[in-house]
Amino acid sequence: MKVFWGLGRLLTLLFWLVVLVNLVLPFVHPLHLLVNVAGAFLLTLHLLELLLFRASFRGRPAPGRDRLRVLLFGIFHLQTLPTAPEASHA
Repeated sequence: MKVFWGLGRLLTLLFWLVVLVNLVLPFVHPLHLLVNVAGAFLLTLHLLELLLFRASFRGRPAPGRDRLRVLLFGIFHLQTLPTAPEASHA
């Protein structure tokens, strides 16, 4: 699974690079609008993830850095955060 999460991070980083290049040097007419809309949608999703998983950052050594990574990588970073052990129901 680590390979999957690493590949997802790499592809997400490449997507953000495409969005930044599109902001500096816009692509041809219909494509630059689609890239901007997709970038805005992904940023909205990552902000929503920050709101939904904000309790996961409590007690972390660098919660600000984790929040920045969630903005950049989204769920691919959230999956690498350690989870609290579940209580035994036995």
